[in-house]
Amino acid sequence: MRRKTISAIFLLSLAAPAVSPAAETDDATRSLDEVVVTAARVNEPVREVSADVMVISPEEIATSPARNVGELLTEKGLGAVSLYPGELISINIRGFRTATSGSDLKAQVLVLLNGRRAGTGNLAKIMTNNVERVEIIRGPGAVQYGSAAMGGVINIITRQGKGSPSAGVYGKIGSYGYYESGILGEGEKSGIDFSGSFSRTTMDDYDTGSGHRFHNSGYDHIDSYSVNAGYSFLDNQRLGIILNRYYADEIGTPGYLSSNDLDNNKDSSTHSVDIIYDGSSTDEVFAWQMRYFTGKDRDTSFDPTVSNASGWDDDIPFLLKTDMRGAQAQASINLNRFRLTGGLDWLDYEVTSTYDPTQTDSENYAAFLLAQAKFMQERLIFDGGLRYDVYDLEVIHPTRSDEDDNNVTASAGLVYLLTKTLKVRAHYGEAFIMPGPDELAADFTSDFGVHYEGNSDLEPETSKTYEGGINYSNKGLNAGLTYFFTRYKDKIESVATSSGQTWENVGKAEISGFEGELSYDLGAHFGWTVEIRPYVNLTYLDRFEDLDDNRDLKYLSDWNASYGIYANNYQGFSARLNFTYTGEQTIEDWELGTFPAPVKSFGGFTVADFTVSKKILDFKKNGSFTLSGEITNLFDTDYAYVKGYPMPGRMFFVTLAYNY
Repeated sequence: MRRKTISAIFLLSLAAPAVSPAAETDDATRSLDEVVVTAARVNEPVREVSADVMVISPEEIATSPARNVGELLTEKGLGAVSLYPGELISINIRGFRTATSGSDLKAQVLVLLNGRRAGTGNLAKIMTNNVERVEIIRGPGAVQYGSAAMGGVINIITRQGKGSPSAGVYGKIGSYGYYESGILGEGEKSGIDFSGSFSRTTMDDYDTGSGHRFHNSGYDHIDSYSVNAGYSFLDNQRLGIILNRYYADEIGTPGYLSSNDLDNNKDSSTHSVDIIYDGSSTDEVFAWQMRYFTGKDRDTSFDPTVSNASGWDDDIPFLLKTDMRGAQAQASINLNRFRLTGGLDWLDYEVTSTYDPTQTDSENYAAFLLAQAKFMQERLIFDGGLRYDVYDLEVIHPTRSDEDDNNVTASAGLVYLLTKTLKVRAHYGEAFIMPGPDELAADFTSDFGVHYEGNSDLEPETSKTYEGGINYSNKGLNAGLTYFFTRYKDKIESVATSSGQTWENVGKAEISGFEGELSYDLGAHFGWTVEIRPYVNLTYLDRFEDLDDNRDLKYLSDWNASYGIYANNYQGFSARLNFTYTGEQTIEDWELGTFPAPVKSFGGFTVADFTVSKKILDFKKNGSFTLSGEITNLFDTDYAYVKGYPMPGRMFFVTLAYNY
């Protein structure tokens, strides 16, 4: 256990500026009035949300060098990151991770795409070109979204077309043979809205910060498109379709730099289709939504034996495929001081793996109810929710067997608005991770001769989280502080038996810490015509203890932070300098190839990125040209998010875009 009182005092100083009644004005800044959808599955202002909310805005996305959502979240200092060459990214929130690969069924942090499961555990597969914003709920979201939403929910929301039709094309070149080109378009006319993007990127092998060439770390090409289109009618009704596709060809998977494999690679893809109907009554008292979605996530790995640095290559392709389909239906009634939202979710995941080999099917039916009530002239706000999940979990191949299971989850929250610009909040949330079909019902022998037998007595992994926080927003100053405590139990792990392997509930842990944020628009304070905004986001885990052996959990950083400064003159110029700090972790060092792996300290580095953009030609009605520059890893730091897999050294990029 580690507690640092001084860190709590420091973070409190970020979030508790002096406020007097005279400071209350009608121009409370956008952050408390900003509308978000993730916490309650309906639109609500941030000031009414009892959970800890972070929103990555369109401006932040535009000034970030990130190509995909994984890189974008890596910049935010949320927690430990697993980022490998080979386009594979996992993000940690409050000691829990998104899935590292394959489907998201066993994730601990849930990734959503426009409010439904993304269907992939790899955040590198979701590009940022057509993303409007990213809403992050730090803490449980199981009542709203079911299994896997234990450490948080990341909701990636694509653009919806608005305004006069417009289009753009761009080309981007950079270090190590990087080239990207794309087209974008959006608009709304006669009830029809459209927003879409297409891009293709290529990249060669890169050099690390220490100057070593990391062979086989590039890729042949990555194609991505995203389309969000709809037709609005009868004032408050919209029928929409959302298409997303990512396809990557010959992504190098080089292994450790110290044993660099020169020809291992993978083909990687994900695609999905959503059909959505949104509607509301003319007085907006009643609102409803129905959605059907389907998708496929697929990775095929190749390990030719020509270069076999690890000694494990067998030249047999490995396939991991997830076929997904689902539906959502919900309805709300909003009577100003009371809101009630109820609905049904259905989800079906079929997962095929040629490594075991296995084929499983997970079908989930759920009903949920979310409520909010306001008192004391709408200053005191209560919210709560209840969800019931039923699972039909089946092993299809090699031996058919199945099990049924169910789970009940609850949450409750409180918000008190001390002033129009200052709120305090408290939240309690439960979460769970359902056992997989193989963990419950497997009965097969793997290619390595190991017999796996499911355990029908497994319980879901569960957690209970308690948190409290304070938020202040006024005249360009935004500040927040959250303290959370999570008790986690019944972790499912593989254990050896006399006849092979099975699964048991064996682990429990406690995790607690602080999350703080502070930004200040100096331009708004001094009445300038430009925005100059320094900012900082901090995450500190003061405890992450495995209660079984009274040791700190591995692969977690106690400190993570992002900080920097953003500038915008509102006339086509913007710039950002961002620093991201990743704290030390305790890890098992498998790079040495010894068993058991030695336990070591790893990490403790800062990476800086700089971006600048300027509109250079403006032809008014005939469009404009914008020139942008980026420098990633500005100080050429030699660093790695995963030991043995160092990241690129300093890289330069230039982009020329034409918008009409």
